[in-house]
Amino acid sequence: MKKIITFLFLFIILFGCRVEDPFFSEEGFEAIALNSSLTGVQPMTGLVMWPTHSQRLKYAPSISLEFQYCLPCRVVTGKVDGKIQYDWSYLETILNDIQSRNHQAIIRFRYEYPNNTMVDGTAGSTAVPKYIKDMEGYNETFNKNAGGDGPTYYADWTNAELQWFTKQFYTDFAERYNNDPRIGFVELGFGHWSEYHIYGTRLVLGENFPSKDYQKEFLTHVSQVLTIPWAISIDAADAGYTPIVADESLMALSFGLFDDSFMHEHHEIKQGDGYNERCWNKIGQDTRWQRGVCGGEVSYYTNFDQRNFLNPNGMYGWTWEAAAAKYHITFMISNDAPGGVYGTVDRFKEASMATGYQFRVLKCITNGQETRLSVTNDGIAPIYRDAYFAVGDIQSSTSLRGLLPQDTLKVVIPAGLGSANDLQIVSSHILPTQQIEFVAQTESDGK
Repeated sequence: MKKIITFLFLFIILFGCRVEDPFFSEEGFEAIALNSSLTGVQPMTGLVMWPTHSQRLKYAPSISLEFQYCLPCRVVTGKVDGKIQYDWSYLETILNDIQSRNHQAIIRFRYEYPNNTMVDGTAGSTAVPKYIKDMEGYNETFNKNAGGDGPTYYADWTNAELQWFTKQFYTDFAERYNNDPRIGFVELGFGHWSEYHIYGTRLVLGENFPSKDYQKEFLTHVSQVLTIPWAISIDAADAGYTPIVADESLMALSFGLFDDSFMHEHHEIKQGDGYNERCWNKIGQDTRWQRGVCGGEVSYYTNFDQRNFLNPNGMYGWTWEAAAAKYHITFMISNDAPGGVYGTVDRFKEASMATGYQFRVLKCITNGQETRLSVTNDGIAPIYRDAYFAVGDIQSSTSLRGLLPQDTLKVVIPAGLGSANDLQIVSSHILPTQQIEFVAQTESDGK
């Protein structure tokens, strides 16, 4: 009997005496009815195309991001009196073109690209600025068929000017573009395609690949100057190339990750060698996505992958939605999906909307001078730049940045809400023509 009484007492305490949250029960406030939903792909999320493919206008509403390389040699004209001289028109043309389709850019800087002729017509030329290449003592190495990908030249990492320039370049880029809403994310690194490897070429740290000491110096520097969310390749988990995994200070940096062979046949440990998953585990530590954006490119290991990963029934035992959720994907290059049997406009949009953040208002009250919200994130990743709820021109001081999936956030806006249509999410990091939407089905008092 004593046990029964004790149980009843605990039951009453736990369930019979619910205390209302004073944040939403203060006298003078009334609940506001909201009815809104997501109509499209949210800014800074989704499947990604290259600019040439995005000109297929029928796919434009299904994406918010486009990917493009940027070559340092195309924006650097020389060095005068110790200061780098720039002509940013090359990058400006890229950014303006992407913006013209109401999209933001993912920019990747690189030096090496096997078999590519974009620099000077020579296959595999590095994108190191000409003034450095012309310096006495600067000597690049060469592989006639690196990893089977074709002729490749390698930057000379014994050169002190190259080391200095590479850090200074990011300082100057950040000063000019940190707050430019045309850029969503930056990808960076070393080696082939900036993917932190030079497969097929003998690795000589400090010569054809930066030394580990320099890499630490560089990554620490980038973290100090670049406020645009930035990411490095999962291949940087390889201790043969980098010091990152073994260095607590580097692992503490808020960089994101990109995986340029996402969803290939042996991506997962249970599928084969699981190299990709092992890299994610080593450098991701399960929580990196909470502070650094995660993305990449669907595998080009075979022509099959990009054309079939949108199959609703899955590919290699994985659906796109499951893979995206597992790795908390915000963006993914999917250039060859359009035109495939599964790459319809509708499916492309559906898959894009299965990435990144999705905000939902759980409750909304106002007293004419102040509006209070309870907000959650129904997505699979946070937003990585500041965004704020606002009423008209008056915004909250509480940023949505970093709100994790299924967590809730209390937001106060110092303005009354007269109409549900006045409530919006604002951000200086998206284009003026873009809008961050939110889901809401709340009721007013008396309903």
